[in-house]
Amino acid sequence: MTDLTIGGLSPEDAEKAIYQHILSRNPEHDFEPTLDRVREVCDLLGNPQFAFKVVHLTGTNGKTSTARMVESLVRALGLRTGLFTSPHLTSVRERIQIDGEPITRAAFVQVWQDVAPLIELVDARSAANGGPRMSFFEVLTVLAYAAFADAPVDVAVIEVGMGGTWDATNVADATVAVIGPVAMDHERWLGSSLADIAAEKAGIIKPGCDLILAEQSPAAADVIDAAVGPARVVHREGGDIEVMERQVGVGGQMLTLRSPAAVYEGIFLPLFGAHQARNASLALAAVEALMADGGESSSLDPNVVEQGFGQVTSPGRLEIVRTSPTVIVDAAHNPHGVDALADAIEESFTFEHLAGVVGILEDKDADGILAGLEGFLDSVVITQSASPRAIPADELGEIAVRHFGEDRVIVEPNLPSAIDAAVQRSESEADMGAGVLVVGSITLVAETRILFGADRPRTPGVGR
Repeated sequence: MTDLTIGGLSPEDAEKAIYQHILSRNPEHDFEPTLDRVREVCDLLGNPQFAFKVVHLTGTNGKTSTARMVESLVRALGLRTGLFTSPHLTSVRERIQIDGEPITRAAFVQVWQDVAPLIELVDARSAANGGPRMSFFEVLTVLAYAAFADAPVDVAVIEVGMGGTWDATNVADATVAVIGPVAMDHERWLGSSLADIAAEKAGIIKPGCDLILAEQSPAAADVIDAAVGPARVVHREGGDIEVMERQVGVGGQMLTLRSPAAVYEGIFLPLFGAHQARNASLALAAVEALMADGGESSSLDPNVVEQGFGQVTSPGRLEIVRTSPTVIVDAAHNPHGVDALADAIEESFTFEHLAGVVGILEDKDADGILAGLEGFLDSVVITQSASPRAIPADELGEIAVRHFGEDRVIVEPNLPSAIDAAVQRSESEADMGAGVLVVGSITLVAETRILFGADRPRTPGVGR
């Protein structure tokens, strides 16, 4: 598809046509260990990925929330920002944000018109050598870098799609690299051990960058430490990065954070959970390093920090989409994420009966996820999202019965019916303390948010 094929279409129809074309390519979870195609297109575009400073983030869980915190802090400092995250919940334009808002439809169409002929050229060259077309994620990465250079932005906050070394985003050179906690996930593509996965994620460390490193298991820490050589400075959680104090409050938590440069007290974060507090500490250290520009980290204006964190949103992460009864959606999709979710639910909510609506994709550890959920869900309704990779509800239900027992499991493949069943089950067991948690895959969360109208824009608030 070139710009000629969208000529005459309305902007809305053009966006749909572009997205359908990109979807026709290899999916984002199916990638090859090469950056050649992305580099080639970027070379033809004049290397837009070098037109701005980059904060590059990887890790197993928390990347998107941490990226959103970094972006919000940088924007509060008065700089123009780009934010590239994945996956999206409702519109593909959510993945490419400028100054905190999804790229406009007109800008999305325009950047496609600029880039599409070069993508076609690289596709043809690859095919001539027996290779594949550029993948879904490779194309989106190029679009993001081109859009950020066109804006132009001062700082781009870039979340890897998967891994690090061979992730399409890694054609950029990080000013600051952030590695969150590394756990088992995406084993089919990243490796079967923590050491293998950590090695892939450490690939974002570039010569001269500052590294912000979350506390790691010994297996992951050894591998990352061995790769640190090219980094200029390393700031570590548990070393010069710490959540010193936090208090749960209405709509979030109050934090005292210690960074490499200062202690920040009385910082309100409108998100739930100890894991989000840790994400905030990493984000704060990353922005200090970014603003130091190669020098020693210096403190940020506390008022700016308060403003930046105060306006953070994280859709689909412990997000309340309905009250009476309370319905929460969370994108936890691996055992590590479920553990963090369990702690946050226990700390921030009081439910007499919490029913789960669970759907899981086939490449995930369904057994491990359900084992973790059993510890804090009173009952569960097994369903499936519209994704072709969703585990069929009947098959997933058999796994759920092994953990929950037959009496606590309902199987309902239709998502709206599954949510209704969970509401009825929870309300029949409790009165004011009834709750429903939709969890297990990002596609399931996305569909639930649409059902409840949470995909429509609204101001920052509880759990977002």
